Amino acid sequence: MKRPKLISGNWKMYKNTAETKAFLSEVSANSSGLDGLELLIFTQAPLLSIVQNEWKIFGGGASFSWGPQSIYWEEKGAFTGELSPVLAKELGCTWALAGHSERRQFFGETNESAAKRALAAQRFGMKAVFCLGEQLAERDGGKTFEVLQAQLAPLFAAAKSAPEGFTFAYEPVWAIGTGRTATSAQAQEAHRFLREQIAQAWGDDGARRTRILYGGSVKPDNARELMSQPDVDGVLVGGASLEAASFLAIAAAGKEC
Repeated sequence: MKRPKLISGNWKMYKNTAETKAFLSEVSANSSGLDGLELLIFTQAPLLSIVQNEWKIFGGGASFSWGPQSIYWEEKGAFTGELSPVLAKELGCTWALAGHSERRQFFGETNESAAKRALAAQRFGMKAVFCLGEQLAERDGGKTFEVLQAQLAPLFAAAKSAPEGFTFAYEPVWAIGTGRTATSAQAQEAHRFLREQIAQAWGDDGARRTRILYGGSVKPDNARELMSQPDVDGVLVGGASLEAASFLAIAAAGKEC
């Protein structure tokens, strides 16, 4: 089964209003030939309304979506600093990111809370990109698969079948922002393992339909090789998604796969 490629970018705590508008304008003006691709950007929460108001339809026929880098799992309440999934939906968001390694490392995200955020996106009418991946010491210690299983366990305990559009992003933490990238063989090995785990939890059909993205120092010069692997269904891009030219080049690489 050929799964459509998803090219997504995580802007982290970058870009202001003017920079966001400039990015959208440049991507829109240079998107010819990207028909059939899905492009997705995760922004800081205040920029979501800017994207909603400024976005122009792609001339080339690619779809463009946006979402927050984290949401809470309740509709409303006394949860200072969190983002309501209902408000995200109001701002045109059709996706939400959950469980990114920086949320886990710096803000106390756990496997359990990451799963709750991801499933809240689905419950409130969005799709989730659920991040997971191992630290360098865990990879060097031969514990990659063990770590991935632990990160998956609360999600699979809460969701007994594949939610519509649910997407995983394998991000080896040692390759995020370091300039190091997993080889295409390493990425494929981890993605194949994840698909096997998905098949066990959600059945063969769920595994065939579920996309698994690769993230970790993705750039225009390695994107095509990574996305040519049979179980790599797209990418979650960090720094290279901040410039329209490099984001478009990565998208063009996905179009070739």
